[in-house]
Amino acid sequence: MAREATASPYNRYFDGFDCNLSRMQSNLLDFGPIRDRFEVEQSNLHEGTTMTTWTVDRSKILQPDEIRQVLTDLNRKARRSLNTRLNRVVFRLATCCGLRASEIGAIKLADVQVDNSRPSIRIRREVGKGHKARKVPLTWDAGTLADLREWKQFRIEQGATDADLFVCSQHRDSLGHQLDRRNLRKRFQLCCKCLKRPVTIHDGRHSFISHALHGGRSVVEVQAAAGHSSLATTTIYSHLIDDGDETVGNLFG
Repeated sequence: MAREATASPYNRYFDGFDCNLSRMQSNLLDFGPIRDRFEVEQSNLHEGTTMTTWTVDRSKILQPDEIRQVLTDLNRKARRSLNTRLNRVVFRLATCCGLRASEIGAIKLADVQVDNSRPSIRIRREVGKGHKARKVPLTWDAGTLADLREWKQFRIEQGATDADLFVCSQHRDSLGHQLDRRNLRKRFQLCCKCLKRPVTIHDGRHSFISHALHGGRSVVEVQAAAGHSSLATTTIYSHLIDDGDETVGNLFG
């Protein structure tokens, strides 16, 4: 006589565990940067190759009129607010240079070269994702170069040296202290409040890559500036910008 199959309490436990694990994974993927890292490159185990399967949602890109709107608002307020001047630098570094929040909070004055023939930002190995060093050109946008040059001069006047942080707290009791990623994310969101739509600091990085490609920079140039391991990842960002100002050297205003 065949024995009836009965559900083991262990089976019920592991079924519930699988369900909770799936829900946890889903919640994590709702967080933009984690979702991006999870989806940008997936391994094809059968062929032993890496396939790029992710596409950037157009809503993640700040369009030219939105960037101009943010910068106009920041420039107006920066005349009387040191905090807004700092926020403008954060916005420039994310949206016009493609830096990650962790990189913005870690670059030093010596890393921001604004007065030589080829101005650039140096991302040191210990700062870059995956311990990858890179250089971000500052010749692609005159407004960005001007704002970063002004901020560096201001930090020098504060007594900062090459070894000091470029972006740091300006509060009297914590002047020069590092700003954590949470603080930087909030500052970026405050910059974009005038857009009246949700925007993250990582969307700034997405926007930089898209605008650089749309402005005529080669995929190889943009890959190097963004620090992408795969050229295929960089090409995903093509055709996400509305037609408009395509002047190379003035990508962001």
